[in-house]
Amino acid sequence: MRTRQMTTKQIDYCIELARTLNFSRAAENQFVSQPTFSYQIKLLEDEIGFAVFERSGKGAALTPAGAQFVSFLTGMREDLRRAIEQGQNFSARYKDSVSISMMVRQAVYFLPEAMRLSAETMPDVQIIPLFQYDGGVDAFLRSEADILFALREQTKHIPGISVHELFTSRIYLITRRDDPLAGKDVIRDDDIFGRTLMVGGGSPTALRAVQHRLIATGRIRYFNSPDHDTTLTNVAAGRGVCLAPGFLNDHSGQFAWTPFDCSETFSCVLCAHKEDRRESLVSFIGILKKLYRDAVAFPL
Repeated sequence: MRTRQMTTKQIDYCIELARTLNFSRAAENQFVSQPTFSYQIKLLEDEIGFAVFERSGKGAALTPAGAQFVSFLTGMREDLRRAIEQGQNFSARYKDSVSISMMVRQAVYFLPEAMRLSAETMPDVQIIPLFQYDGGVDAFLRSEADILFALREQTKHIPGISVHELFTSRIYLITRRDDPLAGKDVIRDDDIFGRTLMVGGGSPTALRAVQHRLIATGRIRYFNSPDHDTTLTNVAAGRGVCLAPGFLNDHSGQFAWTPFDCSETFSCVLCAHKEDRRESLVSFIGILKKLYRDAVAFPL
């Protein structure tokens, strides 16, 4: 017996009926007759093996299983829509693509400029930024990204990659702009004695070492913060100050970023799959490296 497959049209019908809970209105919105609409919903329910909707004289209501199913369908349909749009854009303009994964937009500050320069020299290559605060390394290993921005310490045990030095980033103290510490050229340990230091949020090894050294003095208070955005919100609210890698600075001017006097730094690199030797990828990495190499006075 041939098994039917759920179609995108049936998915759209199901989502629309879940939205309106009215067969007539949903059919009208999808530009089909009500009998055709109802038949397609029934085919979908037969295919998946459970009722998505309860019918009544007043219209339709989602079953508990149906509510969960439609929630999944909505997300899947949105992903499919984006994939189709990306495919249409790509097929119309591009012959190749290079994707780069990073935890936050500001991590690769010169990325927009690199994309602009790339478009001038390689107009048929699409550069796709991917923002993956967590799981970026795993996604890269699954070949879901061509390039990964990472700290060198994260790459030590990753097989089959080529590693390209990008820049070295130091540690900064982040404060409100009206904080007395914002007027200093360099922050030293004793400058923040008696203050509250925000810590945690998946800090890199070098940053954790500095945080622990300060806490061990017993001369500062500390407050655990789950992530960088929460930390910045607390800093903005005057609840404390924090230490952070320079590559997280978006240079918006909202906060004061003052160099912290310590020897710890972060080696920021780009990783690529060793077998990927495409000219477009090599060229784009070269553009990024040159931008950082030429930015001698840029605070990182």
